[in-house]
Amino acid sequence: MSASSDFAVEVEHLRKVYAKSKDQKPALDDLTLKIPKGRVYGLIGRNGAGKTTFVRIASTQLALTSGRLSVLGLDVKTQTREVRRRIACVPQESRPLYFLNTQEVVYLYLKMRGMEPVEARRRTRDALEELSLTEYRTKLVSRLSGGLRRRALCAMVLASDAEVLFLDEPTTGLDPLARREVWKAVRRTIREHRTIVLTTHYLDEAEALSTRLALIEKGQLRLEGSPEDLRARVRYPYRVTVQSPFPREELESYGRVAPIEGGFLVFAREADAREVARKGLERGLRVSLGPVSLEDIFLEVVGKSIEEDAPAEGLEEASA
Repeated sequence: MSASSDFAVEVEHLRKVYAKSKDQKPALDDLTLKIPKGRVYGLIGRNGAGKTTFVRIASTQLALTSGRLSVLGLDVKTQTREVRRRIACVPQESRPLYFLNTQEVVYLYLKMRGMEPVEARRRTRDALEELSLTEYRTKLVSRLSGGLRRRALCAMVLASDAEVLFLDEPTTGLDPLARREVWKAVRRTIREHRTIVLTTHYLDEAEALSTRLALIEKGQLRLEGSPEDLRARVRYPYRVTVQSPFPREELESYGRVAPIEGGFLVFAREADAREVARKGLERGLRVSLGPVSLEDIFLEVVGKSIEEDAPAEGLEEASA
């Protein structure tokens, strides 16, 4: 991993164990991936999958157990100071300084990063406007709601001149309109040719913003690629919902069937999915047909992991 790397983040056989007990499972287990520059790279996975551990290691907040991780070609273990000068991070659980007002919080953060006063004031003003915080600029952080504090943290980081930004669930607790404002700010940041590593529980958010996605489960990389790539790896790329009564035995001849409220969900190939939909309509039943969603893929991988502790059937594992 050299400082001239074409990747924003490179990870090789990363492992993190929080305890020395022999039966302690690693938070990250032989994780290998490369995050390209100038993109939004989404990390998805359920609680405890290892996403936040990865962000904390990559942002130099936590030491790794073994393996290597570099940011912009700089080793996080041996070149920590250099890495910190070139990154910014919104941790999952963090709070801006309560005794400052919203404007001061953003401005002070930029000044502490070494930004000139005139530029810091301009960026502060623009960030507050972009995230609809201007009306709260003189209000103490201690008097803001949880959602507004989260937006203030996003404003701090997105206003910075950092080359790589780590956003760990930045829109948690925000209402739909506020989420869209953060999305707009993220897209603007990418137009500046910076890199964002995003963790989120909102799969629509991951799909809307990310050029590439990594699905992490039990500390391991299970799937990686663009949203289109992930869909292409699905054995059954279409989903059909059909209202009862429709014999399950008949549906199972077309693909994988799962019961849902009031009927069945069928995963099938395109021709079979259309045939199921046609038969359902001929019988006067309510039917919906469409390509599988990122949520379907997520539930398939996570569900199989819970049930079998094995890779999901019908999906290709990511290659390390």
